[in-house]
Amino acid sequence: MVEVVRFPDGQEFFKVHPRTEQTAKICELLRESSIQQAGLIPWGSNYTFLVTLDVGQPAPLLGVYKPRRGEAPLWDFPNGTLYKREYAAFLFSEALGWGLVPPTVVREGPQGVGTLQLYMHHRRQDADYFALREQYAREVKRMAVFDLMANNTDRKAGHCLLDEAGHVWGIDHGLTFNLYSGLRTVIWDFGGERISKRHVRDIKRVVNELETREGSACDLHDWLAEDEIEGLIERMSKLAANPVLPDLRRRRSVPWSFR
Repeated sequence: MVEVVRFPDGQEFFKVHPRTEQTAKICELLRESSIQQAGLIPWGSNYTFLVTLDVGQPAPLLGVYKPRRGEAPLWDFPNGTLYKREYAAFLFSEALGWGLVPPTVVREGPQGVGTLQLYMHHRRQDADYFALREQYAREVKRMAVFDLMANNTDRKAGHCLLDEAGHVWGIDHGLTFNLYSGLRTVIWDFGGERISKRHVRDIKRVVNELETREGSACDLHDWLAEDEIEGLIERMSKLAANPVLPDLRRRRSVPWSFR
């Protein structure tokens, strides 16, 4: 359920396996634990920090902290909303029951309010869509469905990773739920393929929860604008009515610097 992992430099960290530990408990640790250290990750257009959390164990827990204050302005997204979209992606994944996004919370940190996400331990060679797409075709196809509905404009290959327990995760969801169509992803291998009936049932259930504001999906109303919720419902309803993944049609459908 839990263990301590040692990094090559000798540092030890407390590790949680989300598939065996209750997600709610992990989110509570992320939300309530004291942040001990925060180190800036030097790549990326927005400020991202690797943080250590005091969780009452001999070794700290690792998390990824993205403060609102560090978000770069964008012409196609309202300012100061990327952290909300990161959290909304987690809520959306949980509402579907697909477990695609690591446990994520919104909380105050050293740089103000932002998201804090559980760091997923993985091997470097397994943090790339192109390394995973053949052996884990079912999992990455489901991620393609998720991205289509969430209108993900930035699914790079490095935003897919395989944890040490063999579970495929998607990370970096700040550029999602845009009102305007802008799907950009590297996952185009499944164009023309049908979506499973089970996934269609999940989609229809979440649409109903969003429309009636009942069930876990209704929490999305607290983090996305109403017109964005309406756009999400429209995309999901169209996909449920015609459950086929689209083909790549233009160069702009692939994100810049796709790795």
